[in-house]
Parts: sequence; structure tokens; C-alpha cells
Amino acid sequence: VAVTGVQTCALPILLTLDNNEYLFLLTQHHIISDGWSCALLQKELSTLYQAYLTGEENPLPPLTIQYSDYAAWQREYLAGASLQHQADYWQAALAEAPVLLDLPTDRPRPAQQCFTGDGVPLCIDTATTQKLKMLCQQQGVTLFMLLLAAWGTVLSRVSGQSDVIIGAPSANREQPETESLMGFFVNTLALRLDMSTPLNTLELLQQVRGTVLAAQAHQTLPFEQVVERVNPPRNLAHTPLFQVMFAWQEQDNGAWQLPGLEVQPFKPHYPVAKFDLELQLSEHNGEISGTLGYATALFDPTTVQRQVGYLHVILQAMVAEPTRALSAVDMLSASERAQQLESWNRTAAPYPAEQCLHQLFEAQVARTPSATAVVYAEHALSYTELNAQANRLAHRLIAEGVVPDQRVVICVARSPVIIVGLL
Repeated sequence: VAVTGVQTCALPILLTLDNNEYLFLLTQHHIISDGWSCALLQKELSTLYQAYLTGEENPLPPLTIQYSDYAAWQREYLAGASLQHQADYWQAALAEAPVLLDLPTDRPRPAQQCFTGDGVPLCIDTATTQKLKMLCQQQGVTLFMLLLAAWGTVLSRVSGQSDVIIGAPSANREQPETESLMGFFVNTLALRLDMSTPLNTLELLQQVRGTVLAAQAHQTLPFEQVVERVNPPRNLAHTPLFQVMFAWQEQDNGAWQLPGLEVQPFKPHYPVAKFDLELQLSEHNGEISGTLGYATALFDPTTVQRQVGYLHVILQAMVAEPTRALSAVDMLSASERAQQLESWNRTAAPYPAEQCLHQLFEAQVARTPSATAVVYAEHALSYTELNAQANRLAHRLIAEGVVPDQRVVICVARSPVIIVGLL
């Protein structure tokens, strides 16, 4: 079995595991290659391997251009009026964009972003995938656009925000000459979805289609320059412009075809998350599958699994009732609904009903006299101090002729004095 993995270095290694079993590791730095390049490399290695076995010369055609030619073209392109045109688009598209997609997390966000991550598998069955593809054909959209619309709906519903920005990698190989060239071409697009009005599936798909096509028409400007032009507020706790990525892999590298060898892919696990959430999907054998990666500093696996479940529900609703508003779709499973409405509301506890509130408070004063009872701005009162101030006020009211059950108005600025008055 020959196995391949592609990630972060620049050196091929062939490990002998057994007499007829080998591990072929080829790691590439992302600064010189992208996903498209990996597919090209696999194809060329297969071709060269077969040629070597038969003693043939190099059968690969000469390249029409080199990556340096592309770099020179890009530098020239971005130096003229095209740069301003692209920059104007992104500044308008991302004007007054939200700083953060504030998803509910299992833990507070660290002051500085932590890049440790994990992932939860996701698979959409063949029947549903076929229905989704039929819906795409009817509406003139791609699977990527439909999945982006569904994922944006989930993020909007979970966060409670109607303005959602999702990052998406783009191949950025608009020139035919670059299609057979290895190198780093990929760019990142910040796709902004407007969920402020209730939209059904058909309406949302058309909005997303327009957003994606406009972004792809302006994909040449490198993302770091987009960030520089938009100049969003920076924070070490999260990435700028967007915190959720959606990567759709259009190219299927397919199986290696090497004479005399049975080849199986080897995909090492890298516990890394560059964003809060990273949805990575592709189509294989008629199914949409992939993973939902997450930052372990923010989320537990069960939380991310629920989000995967929400995505399944939204996709099912899109094909079942495309004219129904997606905001009206119930995303909760029966068990989750029971947990939120029943389990979490079982708050009954033994309570000394024969005692009044002030008596319960005085009992707490006796138990923890020096513990902090009230905090406001830079001021704090212990239970003893709070009790003493409430007693002083009570005696003042008694001296003024106040009797039990008589109403006394409290009219003070927001401060600990309010609590004193209530007690």
C-alpha cells in the first residue's frame, strides 16, 4: 500500500513498513502550493511513474508559463486602475460589517486566539444530495451556493445575528494558462449574507448567487489587502472580518493509478483550527461529506455535533418546502427541545416557605458575614455591611412613622442603595 499525505514541509519520504507495504509522505508548504496544485502533482507523479517503468522519456508537455510569470502579471495588474476598482468593491461590500459573529460558546473566548482544534464528521446521504442537486439545477445555482445559504442560515439562527460574513477559499485561476501550473493561487473571499428579512429557500438562493458571483468577479485582490482597505477593528481574540470558514472542494483528486501497486490515501489528523468554525465539504460517490472543524478553546464536541444536526435540518427543509421561510424551520431535535423546555426548567428546590425574605437574608448574614453581597462599579458591600445599612434605614423609617404593610417609594440612582432600600 502506498499512501500519500500533503501538508506543511517540502520533502518526500518513503518509509518501508513491511516487505510489500510502504508509506509515501510528500509534504508541501502552503506558501508554494494549494489544493489545486496537489491534484496536479498527483496526476503528474502518476504519469512520470508509469513512464519510468517503461523506460520512456518525460511525457509531460512543457509549461507555457512559470509561476514567476503569473506573479509579474499580478503585480502589474494590481498597480493600475484595476486595484482601485477591486478595492472599491470590497470597501462597499464590507462597509460597517459586524466585528464578530457572536456564536454561543461553551467557554469564554480567550484574550488571545488559540489555534488548537478538532473536527466532527458530516455526511449528507445520496438521496438528499440528489434532491439538493436538482434544486440547484432548477434555481441556476451551484452546490456551493446552496450549502453556503444553508450554513449561513444556521449561523444566523444560532448567533441571533442577521448580518453574517463567512470566509470561503477561491481557486483564483481565471486565466486558462494557470490551470496546469502548480503554485499558491488560492485567495479568500469574505461573503456577506443579509438575513434581516425572512426569506424562503428560493429567495435566499438568489441573494447568495448574486453575492458569490460579485465576489468572484473581484477575487483578484489578495485578502490581506482587502483587510487593509476595509480596516476592521482588530482583536487578538479572533480573526478580522470573519470567524467562520466554508471550504467546498470542487476537484476530486481520484484514485492513484500506478501499475503493480494498490494505493490508499492516508489522511493524518492535525489538531488545528484557524477559525472558530471551519466547514469543509466535497462530493464523493454521490454523497456530500466532510468535517466541521472547531476551536476546542470555545466549543465542546457535543455543541458542534448539534450544529451539524441543524445543518441537516435546514437542508432537508430547503428541498422539502422551498417556499417556506427558513426562519420558521424548527431546528431543534426532540431530545434537545425536551432538554431546553423541560430538563433545564426543573428548578424546584426545597424552600423554607414559613420564613420571610428578610429572615432568609439575615440567616445568610450569620453564615457568611464577611462574604461579598453586592458589587457595583468599584464599590462592594459585605453581607454584614449590607445588613447594617438596611437596619439603619429601617429604624429611620420607623422613626418617621412608617408601619408594616405601608408602601414606601424608592427613587434613587442605580447603586447599592437600591438593594439597601429593598431590604
